[in-house]
Amino acid sequence: MKTNSKLEKVLKTGSLAVTSECGPPRGAVPDKIRKKAEMLRGYVDAINVTDNQTAVVRMSSMAACIFIKQLGLSPILQMVTRDRNRLAMQSDILGAYSHGIDTILCLSGDHPQFGDHPMAANVYDIDSVQFVQMVKKMRDEGKFQGGDDIENPPRMFIGAAANPFADPFELRVLRLAKKVQAGADFIQTQCVYNLDKFERWMAQVRERGLDKQVYILAGITPLKSAGMAKYMKNRVPGMDVPDELVNRISGVPKEKQAEEGLKIAIESIQRLKGVAGVSGFHIMAIEWEEKVPQIVEQAGLLPRPEV
Repeated sequence: MKTNSKLEKVLKTGSLAVTSECGPPRGAVPDKIRKKAEMLRGYVDAINVTDNQTAVVRMSSMAACIFIKQLGLSPILQMVTRDRNRLAMQSDILGAYSHGIDTILCLSGDHPQFGDHPMAANVYDIDSVQFVQMVKKMRDEGKFQGGDDIENPPRMFIGAAANPFADPFELRVLRLAKKVQAGADFIQTQCVYNLDKFERWMAQVRERGLDKQVYILAGITPLKSAGMAKYMKNRVPGMDVPDELVNRISGVPKEKQAEEGLKIAIESIQRLKGVAGVSGFHIMAIEWEEKVPQIVEQAGLLPRPEV
């Protein structure tokens, strides 16, 4: 079903889409989200707003999406199943859509033990695949999960996440296939540092014909330092940072490591632009949004299409 999502319109032109990410503030500070979003104007097609990322309390994703929408930009509502049961999730989807938010990313969310409230109860009433199914049913059938009719169903463009790198590798594409079958329209991947492994994953995606059924946006996170590279490699589950990349960024003076990290991100995009089945890029410059324009420009992703 066609939606009003700008991201969907860009993807349907065949152009490589570009999305980025804004982490909401840890307080009732609207200007912080507005400032981050303005840095991205003209450089990205849509802006993800994270939902209590890393299980740390922040301004709600929906509230931040509304501020971004008011700026005339296109937000992507991230929602995790960790914090809400299916009633609350469907209620929030209706609320978001009533504010003109028409693109959603369905996630399970990081466990509370990693965040600032480690004793918080998990909800996980449904998993991320069931979440995608639920939003699709709301959109395409005009039905709540419980079966009742919805007045003015939310016509959401539905996204999900994929990690091409977690073990066991051979099950990664099967996991993707489940989300596609459930109704995902687009996929944003985990940060891609191991390009060879990502290309092997994409080959399996093409073998199953999944690239014809879903738009895949490769995740790009620029490294700020050798310390960040080592942390990503050793401490972040499901991340694959090759030794050669860690050695490369460690091999330049400390004051030039951020610049080297940006170069790596730009080179990664330039290489992945040529991989069949890649429909765009999701640039996650964590608290470094001011660098997204440079990455987009130097990677040859301008001008953004008018839709």
